Amino acid sequence: MPHSRLEDLPAGGGGRWPLSGKGFRSIQWGDMEVGLTRTAGPRDCTELYRVGGMPGGVCVCPHYGYIFSGTIRASYPGTGQPDEVATTGEAYFFPAGHVLIYEEATEALEINPAFALQRCMDTIERAAARGAD
Repeated sequence: MPHSRLEDLPAGGGGRWPLSGKGFRSIQWGDMEVGLTRTAGPRDCTELYRVGGMPGGVCVCPHYGYIFSGTIRASYPGTGQPDEVATTGEAYFFPAGHVLIYEEATEALEINPAFALQRCMDTIERAAARGAD
């Protein structure tokens, strides 16, 4: 069975997503992607999703995770669904169709469906290549 210390996960998904930098480490195990996300401060992903071309400007990947430190807000544009906020010490599930907003420096473990995360990260890479942040 695979296992790893989180800090030993490959940066940028082992070269699959090089523009994601050191803030995102992940590896695919079976049908799931195990990842560690670190943000240095507040980050709103709205523009990344839009510029990258995600359908409807929302993330297509459901996210299952645990927050070691920080806060993540998931908004659901155009749905009337209220924002969800997960903070330090909480496990979370954000279904597809969200926009993520890291309200402060955050460190989170995520275990996501690999195919859906591939689509999400490819979009973020396209946006980063176009200069979006």
